[in-house]
Amino acid sequence: MEEQACPRCKTTKYRNPSLKLMVNVCGHTLCESCVDMLFLKGSGACPECMVPLRRNNFRVQLFEDPMVEKEVDIRRRILRDYNKREEDFATLEEYNDYLEEIEDIVYNLCNNIEIIETNKRIEAYKRDNREVIQRNKTRVGRDECALEELLELERVQDESRKKELEELETEHKKKKARDKQALIEELMYSGKDAATIVSEFAEKAEKQREEEKQLPPPKPANEFSTGIKFGQTADPTLLPVPKSEEGPIFIYEPLIPITEGPTPPPLAEVESMGYVSHIRPETPQENAGGFTSALACQRALQEAMQCLFYTPTTGIGVGL
Repeated sequence: MEEQACPRCKTTKYRNPSLKLMVNVCGHTLCESCVDMLFLKGSGACPECMVPLRRNNFRVQLFEDPMVEKEVDIRRRILRDYNKREEDFATLEEYNDYLEEIEDIVYNLCNNIEIIETNKRIEAYKRDNREVIQRNKTRVGRDECALEELLELERVQDESRKKELEELETEHKKKKARDKQALIEELMYSGKDAATIVSEFAEKAEKQREEEKQLPPPKPANEFSTGIKFGQTADPTLLPVPKSEEGPIFIYEPLIPITEGPTPPPLAEVESMGYVSHIRPETPQENAGGFTSALACQRALQEAMQCLFYTPTTGIGVGL
């Protein structure tokens, strides 16, 4: 793999392990030292594309490919304003058109296509949908706050559990040390036979282990791992699926396809009858995805045999 390097000073991470690459809105990278040198006079431009840059727009590069970094930044910036949801549209088709519009804008900005027209398009959208954008931002803010509260509660409970386990482990180590010291003192000062003393201590330790196994199980949890209590109705989207005592909620019924044609041969016969003899074998990538040459051949046969028995009930007569 090509070694990451600063395009200006050519310093690589091999020569400087602490090298920190920075990226700006244009998508080109610079190391932290070159960024500082670039803004010594208060302003600077990208050495590669000469786009005017600002010091506070630089951020640490997270991905090896600068174009991926640029796309992630653009997509995050666009989605702050293009924040409509599916329920904001009357039909699914309108929602899909809206998503396609977002992808067109991201593609244009990533590839420097019609930059001015695309920015005008974004500004017009923000101007026409100011109220919807603000409302969705407020809704997202409330959802994020609720999620942060749940995560904070889970973190506190996790720390409490860890502390309790550490205390139990510490107490267990202290008990083992006390038992060991008691055994040594018994061997030193008691007049009993050493083998008898060791046997008595072994029986006592075995009895204690059996008692620990018979301890009552821990209390059942009254909340999920995210901190949501059972039966809590604060956010219906995060509640567990209700269980039905009458039986399974869903009963699977296999789909019976109506092909209006002959039934295609099963998968085993596709191979045994020689249908795949003139078809290339699947590649390892295709096989990893669950596809085989026999499966592709079976689908092709099914499509070829569809509607062979179909006869229209009404039609236009053809004169001879």
